[in-house]
Amino acid sequence: MPTSSDVAPRFSNQADAIHWLRDRRITEVECIIPDMNGIMRGKIVPREDFIRIIDAGVRLPEFVFFQAVTGDSAVESKIVNPLDRDIRCLPDLTTLRLVPWYDEPTAQVICDCHFADGRLVDFAPRSVLRHVVELYAARGIRPVVAPEVEFYLTGQNDDPDLPLEVPIGLSGRKESGSQAYGIEHANDYDHVVNQMYDYCEASRIEIATMAHEAGPAQLEMNFRHGDPIELADQTFLFKRTARLAARKFGMVATFMAMPHQEMPGSATHIHQSVVRADDGSNIFSNSDGTDTDKLGHYIGGLQRYVPKSMSLFCPNVNSYRRIRLESDAPINVHWGRDNRTCGLRVPDSGPESRRVENRVIGADSNPYIAMATTLACGLIGLEDKVEPDEVVTVDAKTLGVTLPLHLSDALIELGECERLKTVLGSRFVEAYIDVKQLELRLYNRVISSWEREYLLLNV
Repeated sequence: MPTSSDVAPRFSNQADAIHWLRDRRITEVECIIPDMNGIMRGKIVPREDFIRIIDAGVRLPEFVFFQAVTGDSAVESKIVNPLDRDIRCLPDLTTLRLVPWYDEPTAQVICDCHFADGRLVDFAPRSVLRHVVELYAARGIRPVVAPEVEFYLTGQNDDPDLPLEVPIGLSGRKESGSQAYGIEHANDYDHVVNQMYDYCEASRIEIATMAHEAGPAQLEMNFRHGDPIELADQTFLFKRTARLAARKFGMVATFMAMPHQEMPGSATHIHQSVVRADDGSNIFSNSDGTDTDKLGHYIGGLQRYVPKSMSLFCPNVNSYRRIRLESDAPINVHWGRDNRTCGLRVPDSGPESRRVENRVIGADSNPYIAMATTLACGLIGLEDKVEPDEVVTVDAKTLGVTLPLHLSDALIELGECERLKTVLGSRFVEAYIDVKQLELRLYNRVISSWEREYLLLNV
């Protein structure tokens, strides 16, 4: 296991990064980017070759952003260049980190993607988040986020036709029932969680707290609050880190929204606040602790545009199995104070930490896209001074479903929302829809076990 001296600091200059690579005898550097689904794409480069190409970057074909989760490409998209040209992936050295699970010292770095003329690739997820953060900066404000990511540990399963099984913990038994916040039940997976913590510490991923969620072997990791790009980077890297830690003990860590038919789904909750760039004060609260109009406008933006951007928060056909009346997941975008039945929650907090929690987002979301979108919805609310609905003080699930319940419906709503396109970028939105429409077509070719069970002999 790497020692604390091996952990890469957040490099501010190229010379220090090169010195660290050579001093730690790094053999290879993984140059990675997130695609539309948050899947890692990129190239593995020997150390000295990487040092030579730091300024020029590695090249990848533009179509990597048009790959479905299956690996198929949406080549018919009007956004992808028909010449299949290269983009230049320039390493962001502030993201240079150790990869702690290899025998040979290996580093990883997240890249920003540029066209040949130097422009950021406008449909790359990290570029979209960077653009939204810059829109805030242009207005003299800065968003602060804190993600909470839920996931399941399961037994290994090589047959996709079979349901996933609960893994055997340190007790030698499979957990059963609903044990939210159970300490001993969380302890049953200490060996896996401790490995995750070790990997996270070695690769500069800052986990604040861990809790057991309602499902068997369902856990939640809470990240410390901070800059949206940094937290999206950490969430992106954490998913791989969790999978590798679980694999070491013969388990699977899955971020599917609904991996089990009768169990709770997994979400990504994003807490978000906005501070003034000059003095860091929270724009959602007055000095006496009361709410400002800006808090209401931010919530109003989320209420108006979260349903229209649902496909960006819940990006897969499986995502919508979580959005149902009998689930703990929200089914609408009512807002409440410390009311977890609402899609939008304002936790009890002091004026400095006044914030909104978006509880709609699935664990299967791309963290860059999810953060960019929730911040975009709030920013539109601030700019357009959107008034929120009345605060809800009852169980919001009794107020009906207002969120799309299928990916196909959600994509239609996104495609028709011109206001969101002005903030996220119309080319990104069109490219994203093209990829998701391809996935829908591929999904619709599959005949499910339910269809064989109930239609084979009954129709």
